Amino acid sequence: MSLVDEFQYGLEAPICLTWELTYACNLSCVHCLSSSGRRDPRELSTAECRALIDEFERMGVFYVNIGGGEPTVRPDFWELVGYATEHHVGVKFSTNGIKITPGVARRLAASDYVDVQISLDGATAAVNDHVRGPGSYATAIRAMEHLAEAGFANFKVSVVVTRHNAGQLDEFKAIADRYGAQLRITRLRPSGRGADVWDELHPTAAQQRELYDWLVARGENVLTGDSFFHLAGYGDGGLPGLNLCGAGRVVCLVDPVGDVYACPFAIHETFLAGNVRDGGFARVWRESELFTELRSPQSGGACTSCSAFDACRGGCMAAKFFTGLPLDGPDPECVRGFGEAALASVTAGSVPKPSLDHSHRRRPVPVTIGMRRPPERACDENPLAGFTPRGR
Repeated sequence: MSLVDEFQYGLEAPICLTWELTYACNLSCVHCLSSSGRRDPRELSTAECRALIDEFERMGVFYVNIGGGEPTVRPDFWELVGYATEHHVGVKFSTNGIKITPGVARRLAASDYVDVQISLDGATAAVNDHVRGPGSYATAIRAMEHLAEAGFANFKVSVVVTRHNAGQLDEFKAIADRYGAQLRITRLRPSGRGADVWDELHPTAAQQRELYDWLVARGENVLTGDSFFHLAGYGDGGLPGLNLCGAGRVVCLVDPVGDVYACPFAIHETFLAGNVRDGGFARVWRESELFTELRSPQSGGACTSCSAFDACRGGCMAAKFFTGLPLDGPDPECVRGFGEAALASVTAGSVPKPSLDHSHRRRPVPVTIGMRRPPERACDENPLAGFTPRGR
């Protein structure tokens, strides 16, 4: 039995669980999938996060991908990482590098159960900072230097491929090699704030082909997850990763307030399965109506008649949804051109909008290293200020 056959009807526990600890972030990346910026005062408390980790341990979840926002700005972040690893739940966390000091890097290098992913969306400051904000390139490189100096081998350099950086893949690989890291590239989805810039930033058809050729030629040690299975329609060679949308089957997202979504790229009420505060995560994962539906046999629609269907399986659910295409239709970046034709018939008013927006209204949440700055508002210091948990 192939992995696709085994995974398409779901597992007892997710094998790719993303947990966004906070929507707070010091940056305002234009393609942020969760529209992060400001903290949500309803964030799970430290005690609730610990209880969730306990549940992950009981379910056999062997690691979680922690993100945000910028997860390291939560005051209890390091406490929660330590609690997870003590309870046999490995942690991979994504960060822009703002809190990776030399001391933190040494602590991380000493752990066998923590992996770090530094976000970088340009091999030069000009390209990166256009997307992620002024100074973000220098911050990321400084974090990599600290990790390398601490002896942290094979941390990840995570790149979202865009129209502006698609020609920099060799340079990204060189940066990763320079710091003893591993390159990870992911697909740009029209999710969150990314919906507003997708037309401008997503790679052209010619760049998609170049990306595919580069992965076939040089991608053996490059991580992609399931980001680029829509490119398998080229059919000239295999790509690493699972050529299946794992949403609700082997993949899900827990957001800062405990809502569980089918996919990290599908933060919309349509894909909301439940909340961990209402009976726990296991109940949502195993019993939610949405996940049950996603694990039932799916129709590939018109795509099933395409010779590439077994390779690409119709592409990404989130990419289709947030560009106004039907879920049983072609991927908007279908390499056979069917997505482009389908997009031509989409009317602007029919395209779904992200359900949540935590973008900065005035300026970024204060994030400091090595000093204390008085908070302007209580929730800038404590994400739970003024919040009373349910049942109390």
